[in-house]
Amino acid sequence: MREETVRLPATADRPERRLLAGMTRPSVTDDGWWLAHLWLADDVGVADASAVAPAGGPPPGTPLDAIGPRIAGALSGLIAEEGGRQMLRLRMAPAVDEGRPWQRPLLCMLAVRWDPVRAAVMRDNELARELLRGFAAALDGVGRPG
Repeated sequence: MREETVRLPATADRPERRLLAGMTRPSVTDDGWWLAHLWLADDVGVADASAVAPAGGPPPGTPLDAIGPRIAGALSGLIAEEGGRQMLRLRMAPAVDEGRPWQRPLLCMLAVRWDPVRAAVMRDNELARELLRGFAAALDGVGRPG
């Protein structure tokens, strides 16, 4: 699948940057969960999570605290729900120093189960494209004020 461009605005100490959000081909479990890896890359490799942080510095908490709700919101209506909870799980590798949680590669392990109606009327490549677009939009939103 083709990557999605994530535009990181210029700050006082760095010019505007365009990075690429990518995704592995998902595998599907017997019970319908999609498993995939999502990442943000620059011209060297996987970018650091701090690359998407606001110009004033990363927000408190981990990158997943900022990215997770944005992905869930971007995919609202596409994700299955069970007991009032969206069937979306994200995980990142631990930071070398948990006191600096944004200093880690922006590589997410994802598990998602699609809403059965959406899964029935959308092709897998359409669902994958929406997933990648939602991830890119979430990353873009982390660095934006408000």
